[in-house]
Amino acid sequence: MLLWSRWRGLNTVQVSSIMDTITNALQAVRQRIKQAAEVAGRQPDSVQLLAVSKTFGADAVRATYAAGQQAFGENYLQEALDKQAQLQDLPLQWHFIGPIQSNKTRPIAQHFDWVHSVEREKIAQRLNEARDVHVPPLNVLVQVNVSGEASKSGVEPDAALALARQIQAMPRLRLRGLMAIPAPTDSETEQRAAFRQLKNLFEQGRAEGLDWDTLSMGMSHDLEAAIAEGATMVRVGTAIFGARNYGEKTA
Repeated sequence: MLLWSRWRGLNTVQVSSIMDTITNALQAVRQRIKQAAEVAGRQPDSVQLLAVSKTFGADAVRATYAAGQQAFGENYLQEALDKQAQLQDLPLQWHFIGPIQSNKTRPIAQHFDWVHSVEREKIAQRLNEARDVHVPPLNVLVQVNVSGEASKSGVEPDAALALARQIQAMPRLRLRGLMAIPAPTDSETEQRAAFRQLKNLFEQGRAEGLDWDTLSMGMSHDLEAAIAEGATMVRVGTAIFGARNYGEKTA
């Protein structure tokens, strides 16, 4: 597919074919969410879909919006800012879901509606200080390293609630919940165990007075297991846009 490329030079039939592909893929993902929610005894609208558009161009985002999707997740700051500039005419909701470097907190705070990947008080404080007082507070999730992988970002589970309490006290941030990216596995039992760990932490925080409502967990390959364990937001890219070409990404 040509979803990561600019559409200039494509004829009407080619563009229509790409848009049909995205529309059909988006509908298929929404159907998976609906079925998984029903199996879990939940309402389908209790699970929000975040379309992860990293490495795909503004045209692919525009086509996905035309198919009914408004919330998009990005990992790479400059790539996201470029897309946002090209899509200013659309009422999109932007989520930053990648690792956060200290020197990038200001543009993230200024250009995104949500941040899923806060793992340190220092980063939260910088986001809080950089958020414009004339716009709503930045929605923030604490990223938890539930699998203990050295290569993965995220705070240790034992330290997650303390960080959440620090964030909840910051006036320009709105604590919304937890996010995790468990170690990949094809075992549904292992998938559910990792998601259950995050759900238990979420419920513990709620019992201790944390005011939050969001569990961001589950991706293209494991969204059913995540929904079964209580996900309120799933982050799906490949199942909507196709395989990624990481050679074209920018930091």
